Amino acid sequence: MLSTTVGRFRVVSIAEGCSFLILLVFGSVLSRISDINLVMPLGVLHAVMFILLLLATLDVRTKLSWDTKTTLLAVVAAILPLGPFVFDYKMKHKLVEPTAAPAAA
Repeated sequence: MLSTTVGRFRVVSIAEGCSFLILLVFGSVLSRISDINLVMPLGVLHAVMFILLLLATLDVRTKLSWDTKTTLLAVVAAILPLGPFVFDYKMKHKLVEPTAAPAAA
């Protein structure tokens, strides 16, 4: 799955979405109800995942010839807490690696 551009995009997208939810739940909530403060390490992890998602989005945009609207939707979805999951679900039929044309004999 990580060997294709689309596969990498989908994996990074889901991982970024999970890192955001983990940051919100364990970072923010846990720091308010206990002395454990995980905001900084989880925030750094989420920031790295977000940057990887932006790079993967640019890569898949080139590979699948996405228009500006689809690319912006992918970036906006990364900003929303459940956005990457919804984007992946709605775009599942379009997130298919294009097949190479057979060579002429």
